[in-house]
Amino acid sequence: MYEEDREEMVQSLKRRAYLKSPEVIRAFQNVPREEFVPSRMKEEAYADRPLPIGQGQTISAPSMIAIMLEALEVKKENKILEIGTGSGYNAALLAELAGEEGEVYTIERLESVSKTGRKNLERTGYDRVEVVVGDGTRGYQEEAPWDRILVTACAPEISEPFVNQTETGGRIAVPVGSHYMSQTLLIVEKTGENETEVQRHGGCAFVPLVGEHGWDEERTR
Repeated sequence: MYEEDREEMVQSLKRRAYLKSPEVIRAFQNVPREEFVPSRMKEEAYADRPLPIGQGQTISAPSMIAIMLEALEVKKENKILEIGTGSGYNAALLAELAGEEGEVYTIERLESVSKTGRKNLERTGYDRVEVVVGDGTRGYQEEAPWDRILVTACAPEISEPFVNQTETGGRIAVPVGSHYMSQTLLIVEKTGENETEVQRHGGCAFVPLVGEHGWDEERTR
């Protein structure tokens, strides 16, 4: 049942040009999205819209995730950091893209959310993903540098730690803007030690990125 729904979602995303590369298409075909949503919402898992997962967090719409992953251009063997574990779905897709030789770390500030994400990843066979509890706005210096950083919450600006912890030639996908209205998905390519190029990939809507280099939690309530 869900396999058919998954394939219908993939074909729809291809028709609408959200999915383009064979690698990203294959990742979407392989990861069972229904295992990363609350049980009461499994029937809606493949609808192209964000779904609530608790604690004020969401799993992004498939089309939005596709845009981010296509723009990020993950390569086999990349070392990747995700900011905002959520349900674990994005991390599973990243693990598919990076392959067995790649490394995926995902950091989540809410311990209860991280536990759910870790459980989902382990249950679906993506236990090689490292789940860390902490302030994702600081990046994760302990394992830097990173080839790719994927931020799944809206930052007020491009965070200095993200840029500093990215390898030259690496990429960062980060939504930037207001935590309650206008947001833009940015793809930041690190072209030199203190040099970046920024591409804008259209409007988006994400929960606020809370932490030292993000939004103050009190201001987002």
